Amino acid sequence: MDTATTPLALDQLRINGDRLWASLMELAQIGATAKGGVCRLALTDLDRQGRDLVTRWAREAGMTVTIDKIGNGFMRRPGRNNALPPIVTGSHIDTQPTGGKFDGNYGVLAGLEVVRTLNDHGIETEAPIEVAFWTNEEGSRFVPVMMGSGVFAKAFTLEHAYAATDTEGKTVKGELERIGYIGPQEPGDHPIGAYFETHIEQGPVLEDHDVTIGCVTGVLGIRWYDCTVTGMEAHAGPTPMALRRDALQVASRLMQEVVACAHRHPPHGRGTVGMVQVHPNSRNVIPGRVKFSIDLRNATDALCEAMDADIREVAARLAADSGLSIVIEPVSAYPAQPFDRECIEAVTRAAQKLGYSHMPAVSGAGHDAVYMARLAPAGMIFIPCKDGISHNEIEDAKPEHITAGCNVLLHAMLERAGVAS
Repeated sequence: MDTATTPLALDQLRINGDRLWASLMELAQIGATAKGGVCRLALTDLDRQGRDLVTRWAREAGMTVTIDKIGNGFMRRPGRNNALPPIVTGSHIDTQPTGGKFDGNYGVLAGLEVVRTLNDHGIETEAPIEVAFWTNEEGSRFVPVMMGSGVFAKAFTLEHAYAATDTEGKTVKGELERIGYIGPQEPGDHPIGAYFETHIEQGPVLEDHDVTIGCVTGVLGIRWYDCTVTGMEAHAGPTPMALRRDALQVASRLMQEVVACAHRHPPHGRGTVGMVQVHPNSRNVIPGRVKFSIDLRNATDALCEAMDADIREVAARLAADSGLSIVIEPVSAYPAQPFDRECIEAVTRAAQKLGYSHMPAVSGAGHDAVYMARLAPAGMIFIPCKDGISHNEIEDAKPEHITAGCNVLLHAMLERAGVAS
């Protein structure tokens, strides 16, 4: 470990933003796409190259590296009291097929930059600090999403994850073995004192408010449904308007109510119809059946249940008024995940101390921090991304925001880890 000491008051401690940016750009070359993005799917040769680079950087920073049986990596900087559970930060380095440079990668390399900064100034923490990278967060090659952290948190079994296959029939276990990233440690047999994750927002709220730091209070709960409206197909010409049983017209009214339902449950209500199938889907036939998706989200499980009751009541009223059958079937549900109050406050205090504009934020997307919050106090730090765009090759973030988020991470982690006297 490089412990060349530069005396500095802790309040003045800042990360090296140029070094962090350069690391992000170097990692982004592994799987770089023509449009400036990254395609580095989980457990491919490119993922192995990314893991190899990050773990090499960690070892050069004096960290030890532990890999567990699902391929999660834990890069450890010792503390004064190594009996204490480590303060952990991290994210993932796998990407979408048309991913960007920052989603996930920023959270891992921000953690590495925290360690490099502590090394630069010879600062010893009381508790150890660890940087984690989690296997297959994106779920773009293998499902379920957030696989590594999910196995770690016992949300599903290692055997279930191992058996998952990609479109070519290759298994997670086989690909982990092939790239050399099945470690000896049982997932979950790794203590965590607290967990922080730094991430681009992947939405437009911070940019819209011209705010640098989002102090994330939790992750929205999700309810997914399939809705089927059944009427009667008929010829578009001979059938008078008053005698039609047009499934699409009734379905379109309910689709609008999905959006209205979200507006009735502010400020974090979300309502989306993203997939529609019309039968028989012919230009001159009145639609007899429409099946569409409903995606409802909100900040608490109670609010998600209220939205569920709301849309079902509207559907029942539309069915009674139209005489058509409306069936809403649950597909999947993900509970809302509030973050730890003390971790949220540590992020907020760090932003205030550093002079960054900040605001409470919620995450509408899943992150590995969701599963970590089941095991230990957890929090997240958001920074803006250009136009709120992510999962896209044009995903972008400003270097000053990248630096700001990492500075907040540094001070929040120091607050939890303590500085050895």
